[in-house]
Amino acid sequence: MKIKAILAGILLAVFLNACTAQIPGGQTPGAEASQLTVMTHDSFAVSADVIARFEAENKVKVNFVKGGDAGAALNRLILTSLSGTPEADVFFGLDNTFLSRALENDLFEAYDAPALAEIPASFQLDPLKRALPVDYGDVCLNYDKAWFAEKPLPLPQSLADLTKPIYKGLLVVENPATSSPGLSFFLASVAAFGEDGWQCWWQALKDNDVVIVSDWETAYYTNFSGSSGRGSQPMVVSYASSPAAELIYAETPLEESPTGAITADGTCWRQIEFAGILKGTPRRALAEKFIDLLLSKPFQEDMPLQMFVFPVLPGAALPQDFARASAIPAVPASLDPRLIAGQRDTWLRAWTDLMLK
Repeated sequence: MKIKAILAGILLAVFLNACTAQIPGGQTPGAEASQLTVMTHDSFAVSADVIARFEAENKVKVNFVKGGDAGAALNRLILTSLSGTPEADVFFGLDNTFLSRALENDLFEAYDAPALAEIPASFQLDPLKRALPVDYGDVCLNYDKAWFAEKPLPLPQSLADLTKPIYKGLLVVENPATSSPGLSFFLASVAAFGEDGWQCWWQALKDNDVVIVSDWETAYYTNFSGSSGRGSQPMVVSYASSPAAELIYAETPLEESPTGAITADGTCWRQIEFAGILKGTPRRALAEKFIDLLLSKPFQEDMPLQMFVFPVLPGAALPQDFARASAIPAVPASLDPRLIAGQRDTWLRAWTDLMLK
């Protein structure tokens, strides 16, 4: 998941300072039975009372280790697993763009969590139940409502529209080789234009002065005009739930979000985030209980205002403002996971050669 939700980093910092400690290199000696280490991506956040209740019920201390964004955290896990000294018992934050790589490296132990019986099959992408779905969100184009109202310009209704001269220099995107939402947007382009056509489309974007930055934080908070109001680009690759965060966390109460998401067919990419029990953990029973927590109604209902993602558990209630300001695309882009697994690295090398050299 990496869904990279707005303001989640701030929430995470507060949470970690108050309630958790990072344990580099393993568990505290002599306390293995009472501690559980969970590696997450940097945008993970959860209400303190949800974790405190879990700790009290299971007589355990949960230690969270931030591993970077989804791709960086996965690389870290692969390296430590190869060395035979995995850093954690559970990993949260693997998304469907990197799922095949994690499974190919045999990082997780299978767990048939009871809650899976309730979760739609469309979210369960690993039939062996090693990676279990926890949340989902859609990477979409976001736009600055005021900017578009003042021009006025029509909103693009397809990825092809973005190459029109009227949108020259108006879009900032993230590098797909270094950013999870950037990779999602790139995959949406492959789905839209095919393996033989995506390079022509990206070349047209380049000719139309698309701005490329390394990460979501820079794109959203520095380049995008709709968040800070200081950026030069009124369109950014972000999330369909980002407008909800703008509404909920506005310094002055607002009637509606100042930003919107474009959810036209084929323009968004659905990210599904997974968790898994890391292979070789000596705390298997506690790890299972933590997975059960992630799939429980209290955690699933806590996520929307913590990480601005949608729960996979049917019946989990959504906060009113979150539901009102978020959008769910009717037809998100999709690709065969096997195709992504086989071609992702080749595509990214070709993209880098085309766009950054």
